[in-house]
Amino acid sequence: MAHSENQDILTIKNTRMYFPIRQGVLGRVRGYVRAVDDVNLSVRTGETLGLVGESGCGKTTLGRCIIRAYEPTSGELLYRTTDNRTVDLAKLSKKELRPYRTELRMMFQDPYSSLNPRMTVLDIVGEPLRINHIAHGKQLEDRVAMTLARVGLRPEYMRRYPHAFSGGQRQRIGIARAIVLDPRVVIADEAVSALDVSVRAQIIKLMQNLQRELNLTYIFISHDLSVIEYIADRVVVMYVGRVVEMADTSDLYHHPLHPYTEALMSAVPKPDPLHRSNRILLKGEIPDPANPPSGCYFHPRCRYAVERCSQETPVLRELTPGHQVCCHLAEHLTLAGVAQLK
Repeated sequence: MAHSENQDILTIKNTRMYFPIRQGVLGRVRGYVRAVDDVNLSVRTGETLGLVGESGCGKTTLGRCIIRAYEPTSGELLYRTTDNRTVDLAKLSKKELRPYRTELRMMFQDPYSSLNPRMTVLDIVGEPLRINHIAHGKQLEDRVAMTLARVGLRPEYMRRYPHAFSGGQRQRIGIARAIVLDPRVVIADEAVSALDVSVRAQIIKLMQNLQRELNLTYIFISHDLSVIEYIADRVVVMYVGRVVEMADTSDLYHHPLHPYTEALMSAVPKPDPLHRSNRILLKGEIPDPANPPSGCYFHPRCRYAVERCSQETPVLRELTPGHQVCCHLAEHLTLAGVAQLK
């Protein structure tokens, strides 16, 4: 894990991403899916920020909003530039945004579907250089060769197509495509979830080495809590589009303050095969983001819920230094972390 600087490189304020639900021949809007619902968080320079939660909680959507693959419905995406200015990425036009696309890059989940099978490795990794008019011809080939060597691939492989590579090698190609422009922020969306365990360890180690070498800031999106515990400096927990808890990794894993985080911690695999699981099984289903429950979104599944939880929406607040939680009862609960659940 990288040592974080005090200065934030990215601040996300009141960001929402609502997808319209259309109905009928005229396509009238009858509602919205609240994929990202009023998210506030900051990312420090040089850190790895883990973003966790169940499938459908909005973590991938938030990552795509940050790089403007999606146009946020509302909110601010405040980015600190190399010359120490602050720009709101959410307000920029496509032309104004173009210079910052080289500084914020994304790494995708599936190493098979994220690479165009009709393009060679040279074309795939070199495409960002061509599109941004940074390198062409021999200069582009040299830059691609250097980047491939940096991610552990032989430069002579650049004439091959993706089908000639294993899953781990394809993910290395994806990493090369993300870092070829020397970015400052990389959003890794489930970057190792599709890989075997041994290959996963190699890719994580590679990403950590690249972070130190290139002074990268990572936003690491994952459902694998074991990976997040190993790689992240801080962790943000999301539930139905909202941030419910945020803290340093060790603090959050050992002293969770939100009942949902406690349930996630209970699902972390234990190294002892003879150990009896103390997993907390949540009742009910994840709420529909198009029709979320009143009050706290988690209250229908929470074993600690009281009447207030169904009536009043909790706000994200700092309970201990650096540890924020969105729960009415946080002060009164003593929740089990990873150590207690083992």
